[in-house]
Amino acid sequence: MPEPKIRKFLTITEDIYHEGGKPVETPLKRGAILAVIENPFAGSYHEEIAGFMKDLEPLGLMMANRLIEALGGDKTDIQGYGKGAIVGQAGELEHGALWHVPGGYAMREALGDAKAIVPSTKKVGVPGTRLDVPVTHINASYVRSHFDAMEVGIPDAPRANEIILALVMTTGARVHARVGGLKADDIKGEDGLR
Repeated sequence: MPEPKIRKFLTITEDIYHEGGKPVETPLKRGAILAVIENPFAGSYHEEIAGFMKDLEPLGLMMANRLIEALGGDKTDIQGYGKGAIVGQAGELEHGALWHVPGGYAMREALGDAKAIVPSTKKVGVPGTRLDVPVTHINASYVRSHFDAMEVGIPDAPRANEIILALVMTTGARVHARVGGLKADDIKGEDGLR
């Protein structure tokens, strides 16, 4: 398969001090990096598409490392992650699924020893389509305090023959998280769940 053809990147970060309660001293940092790439399968049905996942691996790793840098540069600060894709209208939902492996493994590799599966979402849309990317703790999917999402999108993408690939990371729990469940300090880290 050909190397991914990149039109642009967008990196966004936010610092969250409160969600209505008392402001916290250290804000939750949430960030996303998006790549707009040409969809090599746009316009017609292709039976064999899985090979393109391998071609996306270097892009995924580069994006993961750039996002860590945007969030302060210390990978040990990252506690949550998620990924997603928005496919332009000349493509199909399955083209967004090509991001599952290269996007997820890239973040796990860049972070070192992340154990939990990387949550994901995808959709087909027009330029300006927004996507809520789910986020969970990097080592245990059942840590409720880290259940989160970040809305992403780009005003002029995806064009019909493009795909937006997204990675999201956070530095901690939701500000003022208080709905119980497994605490991050109690993670055993054996199976990616608890």
